[in-house]
Amino acid sequence: MLIPKNIYFFTLICCLGVVFTFSAPAQWGGSAGNTQGLDPFGQQDISSALDRLNTNSVAEDASATSLDGYYIGRAVGANILKQYKPYTRNPALTEYLNKICSGITVNSPKPEIYNGYHLVILDTEEINAFASSGGHIFVTLGLIKLATSEDMLAAVIAHEVAHIQLEHALGIIDEMKVYSSLRATADRAEAIASRGMSEEERKLLFNSSINQIVETLLKNGFSQEQEFQADTQALSLLASAGYNPNSLIDMIRILGNNTRQSGGIKSTHPSPSMRINNLQRTVRNFRVTDTTRYRVNRFKQFTRL
Repeated sequence: MLIPKNIYFFTLICCLGVVFTFSAPAQWGGSAGNTQGLDPFGQQDISSALDRLNTNSVAEDASATSLDGYYIGRAVGANILKQYKPYTRNPALTEYLNKICSGITVNSPKPEIYNGYHLVILDTEEINAFASSGGHIFVTLGLIKLATSEDMLAAVIAHEVAHIQLEHALGIIDEMKVYSSLRATADRAEAIASRGMSEEERKLLFNSSINQIVETLLKNGFSQEQEFQADTQALSLLASAGYNPNSLIDMIRILGNNTRQSGGIKSTHPSPSMRINNLQRTVRNFRVTDTTRYRVNRFKQFTRL
């Protein structure tokens, strides 16, 4: 049996059913529904990103670092929240999902990242989920409504956490040569700052590159190989937190049977059958005691929409 690293947390989350009555410690990486990691998105973030890039390596082939990814990820998150409003009608639901995220990350290989993990629900019936390089996770209300258990919600979150921990978004930044473009933008901004360049002008220079990343995340998603990697890593994350790894297969099967939407997650991920075939080869390696029944009432309580 795969024993979770944090037995105390495992006992609370799986057996007592009361883990969500206390505040998640800051060192867990999540903030129990607090979206401070996303607010404010604005001029300060643009300047911070540009300043960070200005102080980094001047090598032409330099790659983005994790800290660069955080600053870029904040700007990506800002653009996503311009396209979708955050779901605010049920704050307890956002808190609930952030604590599920905390339970997953605290038992993961990377329990702490720069400024932690932050999950936001997007108020849209579209069915999708994605993560930025800054540790921000976005899950749509439409996707949440499809889940029939807490373990399925955990599976969605674990998949996005896996993308963050495997630094897939940083890979997109490097492959698109966005980092080089952003560094060039930073250099241009620095060069004309002495001539009184306004923050708005700096923002315009910066946004053209950020828009490329947002476009890729929302319309193209990660590569097929990266999606398979995130699925496999999610199994390990789920098992380590005491969730049923098979819940990821169950969630993908529901997504495959859904006919309400043709775009969204269906256009940014491999087909459900491909994902399930990939997972079935490895899910048997994870043996976890089935404690799903202890989470039934909690799931019903927090997901009344």
